Amino acid sequence: MLIASLALLSALSTVTADFYSSKYDDFDIQPLLANDRILLGYTKCFLDQGPCTPDAKDFKKVIPEALETICGKCTPKQKQLIRQVIRAIMDRHPESWKQLTGKFDPEDKHKDDFDKFLAENRK
Repeated sequence: MLIASLALLSALSTVTADFYSSKYDDFDIQPLLANDRILLGYTKCFLDQGPCTPDAKDFKKVIPEALETICGKCTPKQKQLIRQVIRAIMDRHPESWKQLTGKFDPEDKHKDDFDKFLAENRK
């Protein structure tokens, strides 16, 4: 029984390791979308131009890998939230978006794939 339990635990940890923590699946992005000051605060954190909230710090840590894998470890809910926030930055703060892409993808290696990612499930 113990061996079976250990095997199940090992299998579950492998499955969950394939995705980022679901801790933020229920993150309320409405304050970010509704308030430019908050949205720009996150953006400045990501650009190392301002302080980071604990949530923003967590998000900032995974940006390089998420970009490299085009959100390959994101849950479906995380992909939806990320698309909404990025579209808000792109639409309302194009200069900030340009700075973010310049920092995280200076050679535009991921631009085409990321544009396709953003176009998915367009609402």
